[in-house]
Amino acid sequence: MRYRPLSRRLALSLLLAAALAGCTATPPAPAAATATATAAAPAPAVPVAVPGSFADNPIVYFVVTDRFLNGNPANDHAYGRQRDGEQDIGTFHGGDLKGLTQKLREGYFRALGVNALWITAPYEQIHGWTVGGQKEFKHYAYHGYYALDYTVLDRNMGTPEELREMVDEAHAQGIRVLFDVVMNHPGYLDLQTARDLGLKVLWPGAEQATLRDQHSYIDYNNFAFGDWWGRDWVRADLPGYLPGGRDDLTMQVAYLPDFRTDHPAPVKLPKFLRDKADTRATDLPGTSVRGYLVHWLTQWVREYGIDGFRADTVKHVEPDAWRELKAAGVKALAEWKRENPSRKIDDAPFWMVGEYWGHGARRSELHGAGFDAMLDFDFQQRGGQFDQPEALFAEYAQVYAGRPGFNNLAYVSSHDTTLFDRSRLFAAGTALMLAPGGVQIYYGDETGRPAGPAPKGDPQQATRSDMNWAAIDTGLLDHWRKLTRFRARHVALARGEHRQLQDRPYAFTRHDAATGDRVVVVMGVTAPLVLDVSGSFAEGETLQDAYSGRTVTVRGGKVSLPEARLVLLERWAAPAARSR
Repeated sequence: MRYRPLSRRLALSLLLAAALAGCTATPPAPAAATATATAAAPAPAVPVAVPGSFADNPIVYFVVTDRFLNGNPANDHAYGRQRDGEQDIGTFHGGDLKGLTQKLREGYFRALGVNALWITAPYEQIHGWTVGGQKEFKHYAYHGYYALDYTVLDRNMGTPEELREMVDEAHAQGIRVLFDVVMNHPGYLDLQTARDLGLKVLWPGAEQATLRDQHSYIDYNNFAFGDWWGRDWVRADLPGYLPGGRDDLTMQVAYLPDFRTDHPAPVKLPKFLRDKADTRATDLPGTSVRGYLVHWLTQWVREYGIDGFRADTVKHVEPDAWRELKAAGVKALAEWKRENPSRKIDDAPFWMVGEYWGHGARRSELHGAGFDAMLDFDFQQRGGQFDQPEALFAEYAQVYAGRPGFNNLAYVSSHDTTLFDRSRLFAAGTALMLAPGGVQIYYGDETGRPAGPAPKGDPQQATRSDMNWAAIDTGLLDHWRKLTRFRARHVALARGEHRQLQDRPYAFTRHDAATGDRVVVVMGVTAPLVLDVSGSFAEGETLQDAYSGRTVTVRGGKVSLPEARLVLLERWAAPAARSR
């Protein structure tokens, strides 16, 4: 965050194997001359899917859980949280884990072709609000970046049973679950949390505080602040604490307390956690601050089978801490899979993506510090190339083609930057889903979700509006679905060698040498077209256009295409015989 049953893959593989298999066995002779032979009918042809590994072809859907779908209204006002006026910018809106499970069961994510669901941190956040923007709104921790207790679920998100239900449903569909995690800082101390924890740092009358005078009710000179996280745990401008530093690793980002993950000395549990009735935190003898955080975060992996983390504020935590988190995550997930063989997707290792402000489409030293991928901040800025993307695609292919072992996630919208131009989401979806590398969909880009209110002091709040379930752009959603499912079938789009076939209409091919996967894409066919595909597909081969559903046959090395916005050519499996 920037401050101020069968797996889906196994089912597809079995379907493909059945489609490709011929009837090689000789059928037995009929028992009598009058016996009726079993008729054979051709099975429907299916696209040849070569999805590749998740690490090579990640399609990640990022959802701010609180703003997605309210599956259980009974948890909406946990810890006394309330909505706040007409704009309701920074409060909890009711979205929860139950809402995610509902959409999983409806098949929303499966229809979109995603293979991972990144959710905002669901562990317990500060209970109340802090001042948002320029004293413009009450800012609650709906986004999951103001942690209070890493060991229990936030009640607004749901129950442990609901988390397990959601993860199991995702896994049954071949969809990984990623947690957003923060090791740089916990949350602020707000008025409600101070009351709930019994911290004696409030002046009388604090329950009457408003946006204008909230800070005047907190006694920032009171040494009772030592009963909160304490000097051994965080840097903060509070009595008895070490102050924040001036470098990236020791500074207080947005005045938040800075965890001392660089300090190797063992620490004891903070007093407020020792006294907190519902915590699962216990003293870990001989353990540093970093060790506690790694233990707490990876317990979610060990208990629920969480498949990976998206790590926040990577630049503000030393690389060794991320390496330790990754190693512990790998171990925890392997243990969970051994103990839960029927609930896992596959045996792929724990996966981690990081947010380092300004990172682009490149391999960096961070890929050697525990990260399988980094967020690509550049792609969103390249919107001017989306309508004519050859230079963009060729540049990205140079980074990723034939180079397994690392990735980055490109996106067009983000909770930390801006929403992409809502009038250009067709072009944005096309460019993103056809780009080399990994991709991340921000919730609502596929449906035309409009921006929310943008306070002057914090305009990024506009990017976190409620999902537009009542006003979905169905044409846009259909467009994104066709593209994402096509991408999910073809690792060549993410890892293949890129070659332009012609300029107008723009056409290219991608070929992944490791798997043999090939695709051809044509954009903006404004008149009937004969396209040379001899370097990509064999003579007589039947191809499907995944966008329109039409099939074409390669004749003389060419295919004939009608007028179309987009053509996505992939191989079809040869029909197999089946018994009636």
